[in-house]
Amino acid sequence: MAVTIANDANFNQLLSEHENVVVKYFADWCGACKMFAPKYRRVSEEEQFKDILFLDVNAEENPEARHAAGVDNLPFLAVFKNGTLIEGSASGKEEYLRKLLEKLQQA
Repeated sequence: MAVTIANDANFNQLLSEHENVVVKYFADWCGACKMFAPKYRRVSEEEQFKDILFLDVNAEENPEARHAAGVDNLPFLAVFKNGTLIEGSASGKEEYLRKLLEKLQQA
């Protein structure tokens, strides 16, 4: 599944419409965010994660969505199950993303 761009206007609606959601928070100036983006996109296209909605949120432009996950550094990854935050942390590592996705699928 492709990565969907989310913002404060549609963030809660997307969370409520999808059981499993992973969010990557980024900023345009963040070099680590730019380096992580292709990995995030590649993982989003893997068959085993087809039932998970992958979101991209610009943390600087969307304070409500940022607050929902307690974003404190970038890039920041968070997983939501039925609209509830399961876990989130600042990371630009594919291994952490996969760990979060596993946790989400088992929740």
